[in-house]
Amino acid sequence: MVNPQQNWPLQTNPPRNNGRILWQYLGFAAQLGILLAVMVALGFWADAHWWKGKHIFVLVLPLLVVIGVLVKAVKDTSGKE
Repeated sequence: MVNPQQNWPLQTNPPRNNGRILWQYLGFAAQLGILLAVMVALGFWADAHWWKGKHIFVLVLPLLVVIGVLVKAVKDTSGKE
C-alpha cells in the first residue's frame, strides 16, 4: 500500500541543508549591505575633502562594489575554469 502522507510521485525529497543555504545567503546579503554602507560613508568623506560639493565618490564607490560583485558572481557561476 502507498503511504498517503508520502504524496508520491508529486512530492520530491527536499534538500536537507535548507537552513545552511539560508544562512549563506543571509551572510552574503549582510556583507554586501555593510560594504555598500561603508563605501557610501567613505564617499561622503572623500567628497567633503576633495570635491567640495560634488557627489562623485558617493556614486562611484558603491557602483564599483556592485559591478565587482556581479563580475565575481558571473565568474563563480560560469562553467569555464
